[in-house]
Amino acid sequence: MNILVTGGAGFIGSHTCVALLEAGFSVIVADNLSNSSADALERVKVITGKELIFYQVDVTDAAAVEEIFANHPLGGVIHFAGYKAVAESVEKPLDYYYNNTVSTMVLAKACLKHGVKRFVFSSSATVYGENKVPFVETMELKPANPYGRTKVVSEQILSDVARSEKSWAVALLRYFNPVGAHESGLIGEAPTGIPNNLMPYITQVASGRLEKLRIFGNDYPTPDGTGVRDYIHVCDLAEGHLRALEKLSPGVHVYNLGTGRGTSVLQLVEAFEEANGIKIPYEFAPRRPGDIAESYADVTKARHELGWSARRSIVDMCRDAWRFEKGR
Repeated sequence: MNILVTGGAGFIGSHTCVALLEAGFSVIVADNLSNSSADALERVKVITGKELIFYQVDVTDAAAVEEIFANHPLGGVIHFAGYKAVAESVEKPLDYYYNNTVSTMVLAKACLKHGVKRFVFSSSATVYGENKVPFVETMELKPANPYGRTKVVSEQILSDVARSEKSWAVALLRYFNPVGAHESGLIGEAPTGIPNNLMPYITQVASGRLEKLRIFGNDYPTPDGTGVRDYIHVCDLAEGHLRALEKLSPGVHVYNLGTGRGTSVLQLVEAFEEANGIKIPYEFAPRRPGDIAESYADVTKARHELGWSARRSIVDMCRDAWRFEKGR
């Protein structure tokens, strides 16, 4: 079965490509490489010993997406492609609304035209906003920033399509904070410029690429004043996407993918130092706009319905992330 993976050269997308190929699926990647590299796809081939097909296209381009659907009979779509930096979304909301929602509509329309009935969507815990933790799938959605609102709108679009097309099967995967890297050290998180996410920031400080870590906010109402997040190993997350695809049935299915445990920024820094024997210098900086104090998951539904749960520890995440950074 051919699976189209948009944003497949990115951090989560490349690891999901590995999981799909190892499970016997054929993979077609669409990625404009705006925040990724085609080299990651070459490394996916090395890890798996299998080929994939790559289109360097922007999935807001309806004609380019139509060409992919016309050229390949698809069994499903996993949609990762999108802008994802919370603070940047506050500064550039129009860019985020256009890119993240138009790409979803273009893909959904192509699916309907070509009879592709399985759609797995990369959503986010940011849709929950200032709700009380742990976040449960049935909560009212209260996104605190434009990025989170683009995810809510995309979820609504796909849900409405599924209600109108009774044979459509949609999984909305609200995942939390993916970190780590493939155990081979060949693929991991390699953003362009100064990282927006915490773990690659830490690893680049550890490697000397950056002088020190900036921790945004130490006055949150949390045990040590720094933000608390549910960090999940990217390989666990990739396996969650695979399980959702395999289990999909008609209708809309919403799942949190996380560990169910909260870890503060300082706790993650300490775990990295202990796991790898490297001291991470840091300084505190003002809170970033759009950030919230705490975010971690209730993962009961995914465990019961998908038979999936995160298996890798914070130590695994820190060790694997550093192994990838050292090999860059």
